[in-house]
Amino acid sequence: MAQIEYIIGDENRLERMPQLPAWRPFDERTVRFCGELSDALIKAKHCRIYPDLVTLAFFLRENNVRKISQSYCDLTSHLGTHCECPYHHDDNWPSVADLPLTTFLGRAIYVDFKDTVAPRTHISAADLDRATAGKIQDGDIVIIDSSYRIPPFTPKTNTDEDKRLLVNGESAVWFRDHKVKCVGFGDGVSIENCNEDVKPFHDILMAENIVFLEVLQNLNELNKDVFFMSYSPLPIKGLDSCPIRAYAIEGLAEFS
Repeated sequence: MAQIEYIIGDENRLERMPQLPAWRPFDERTVRFCGELSDALIKAKHCRIYPDLVTLAFFLRENNVRKISQSYCDLTSHLGTHCECPYHHDDNWPSVADLPLTTFLGRAIYVDFKDTVAPRTHISAADLDRATAGKIQDGDIVIIDSSYRIPPFTPKTNTDEDKRLLVNGESAVWFRDHKVKCVGFGDGVSIENCNEDVKPFHDILMAENIVFLEVLQNLNELNKDVFFMSYSPLPIKGLDSCPIRAYAIEGLAEFS
């Protein structure tokens, strides 16, 4: 898409804007936890983008604008890296816009079980106690992962190739009792193995307004296992989930 020009009536307006201070490097390190939406997703019609020609024609005529871009975007709420909110499992629970902004940012810990838990078995409370000892705090974001990675929600799910770790009601109770505010999933943990596991995991946590982060990427780029994280969704009333741009900032003293 061509670069947008949004000069409306005054071609010298940008030149008269106050100059911002020069950018300087900082000591912290940023890691992006999501990728661009793939051509495959767009071709599968999970996301469609097309121009709003009627509105554009009116706007261009009424405002004497030379060039502008405006689009309709038709997409599923679970597209790519996304944040699931309680409304996803109960119409009486909060949607994306009903939760405070603090739900979507804060101190995060990355819990990589590697191969310390047997493949295709459930993550137990004892496993979580051992992996988070001395690290977890009330209100944390907890991202769980393992060495048994495959892309989620693909034809490989629940096949012999799928060795990912599993979650269930027991692991949900542990997260609830440790007062986390968000559970995130690396490619080494399954969130879609069977309804007997997935439903209680969602229901127990979402009843406490705990949100989920799914299809997280680039977790291997982390240098630290404790960091600041943000993943704000669009504040749309009645939305159960939303694609997000999740990222971590390592090295902030307040989030270590």
